[in-house]
Amino acid sequence: MKQIYFRPTPKQMEALEILTDKQTTELLFGGAAGGAKSYCICVWLIMMCLKYPKSRWLLGRAKLKTLKQTTLLTFFDVCHSWGLKRDVDFRYVADEKIVWKNGSEIYLKDLFLYPSDPEFDALGSSEFTGAAIDELSEITLKAKNIVMSRIRYKLDEFGLIPKLFMASNPAKNFLYSDFYKPWKDGTLPIYRKFLPALVGDNPFISQHYIENLKKLDKNSRERLLYGNWEYDTDPSKMCEYDAIVDMFTNKHILPEGKSYLSADLALQGRDKFVAMSWKGMVATIESVLPKTTGREMEDVLQKILIERNIPRSQCVADSDGIGGYLSSYLTGIKEFHGGDPAHNKMYANLKSECAFKLAELINERKIYVRCDNPEIRERIIEEVEQLRRDNLDNDEVKLRIIKKDAMKENLQRSPDFLDTLLMRMVYEVKPTPAFGFISAERRLIV
Repeated sequence: MKQIYFRPTPKQMEALEILTDKQTTELLFGGAAGGAKSYCICVWLIMMCLKYPKSRWLLGRAKLKTLKQTTLLTFFDVCHSWGLKRDVDFRYVADEKIVWKNGSEIYLKDLFLYPSDPEFDALGSSEFTGAAIDELSEITLKAKNIVMSRIRYKLDEFGLIPKLFMASNPAKNFLYSDFYKPWKDGTLPIYRKFLPALVGDNPFISQHYIENLKKLDKNSRERLLYGNWEYDTDPSKMCEYDAIVDMFTNKHILPEGKSYLSADLALQGRDKFVAMSWKGMVATIESVLPKTTGREMEDVLQKILIERNIPRSQCVADSDGIGGYLSSYLTGIKEFHGGDPAHNKMYANLKSECAFKLAELINERKIYVRCDNPEIRERIIEEVEQLRRDNLDNDEVKLRIIKKDAMKENLQRSPDFLDTLLMRMVYEVKPTPAFGFISAERRLIV
């Protein structure tokens, strides 16, 4: 075996120790730019490939093109500094993998969530001995979980446990809620580790690189220079990020008071049909269905109303742009028209009034959402983050939120969970008798 002399930084040494223990299966190496995170990924993969002949590893990033232009170049730099020669010690199969002389392989994978492949079938049935993902903030929680599920190749033979090594700069998504915040609160599960990385942890970084980071805008400077996970300088955001995350752990909110049902309707070609039942301010996700017919939605709502003992007058569903496509309505449920006038004249419309009320209750930790599905939780967090004020600098206009089209553009999907939460607020912003009923005469047949 080739002798390699490598002197890791203290932070890299800590990461490598975690990557060789017998209890950690997920390590997030996260923080500022220039903290040698990508370098550490490459070091670990090379060491493992050389130590375990005929092992199989994954190196992924959101886009393969970006992986080749960044992490892969770092990989070749590490090999060169260690005296490992291309086409002698290893062979690079363009756009596919790196094959070592001892039979070990590193597969290069594109982990972006493409609409044409929502289940990541492009990964096939591949099995890996271990995996590394660079810039984890660029991919979805689902992609990360699928990669984790594929780590099982020859583990018993090598005496290893599954290891997923992830590197990223700060981001307000599942990295924050699943790693940083639990680490900060001392509640991180034993199988997960978070290792903060700052530019000062890398003694080999150029001072010119640091000076360039200092010239960035405040938001980017907080993230990339100082590794600040708590940054949030967008004044238009209506909800604190921690408050959004807390929605799923606010167990001090008791299920008491009136029962309600709110539903965001979706037919063929739209995103998702979402229904939530409520007991006071405790929400339970009852149904999440794609491409649903009008009859199917009616049957689902009818079943929930009966099982949860919810009167129809305490069921609200959206009507804008979809009512004409339904085979029928449930007589007596309340329709939601977001463009209707608000009850409080300081708001531009009913939807904005409900949105501000929702943000108020979220920030005050007065809503509890029961949800055990981590992917749905992540979608809800992303969508509630889209609660933002429009025309922030104009004090002369009424309060309103950004348009739904802007939310869709930011999310690359419809904010169906947010809409379902928001509609529940109609019962909080005005007296119940002021609503109109959806009558039997408004049923439409297609």
